[in-house]
Amino acid sequence: QVNLVESGGGLVQPGGSLRLSCTAAGFTLNFYAIAWFRQAQGKEREGVACISSIHGDGGVNIGDSVKGRFTIARDPGEETVYLEMNNLRPEDSAIYYCAADYLGPGRCDSWRYDYWGQGTQVTVSS
Repeated sequence: QVNLVESGGGLVQPGGSLRLSCTAAGFTLNFYAIAWFRQAQGKEREGVACISSIHGDGGVNIGDSVKGRFTIARDPGEETVYLEMNNLRPEDSAIYYCAADYLGPGRCDSWRYDYWGQGTQVTVSS
């Protein structure tokens, strides 16, 4: 069985930081492009940050709404992909999902991704 697991969500004050982690059970995460998506209540799902598989060109794509504040990085040894979120704003509050695309290029198009985690809640509030 293939599972993606997100962790690291929580409540943070505006201007604060969080680091989300995405790990996998049942497959080798390194072979997959990984994307972080988010969905706030009443809003459409949004691609936040994406990274290619280790067999790709290492390409990274960051969504315009988080550019300069969020970064995505892979630790191949730990088979983990991180989403580092800095200078968080209330509008960043959402459920954050990681998704996997086998040997993918790391584009933030949701249709590319076959496997999805259950999500982790991020709430930015004072």
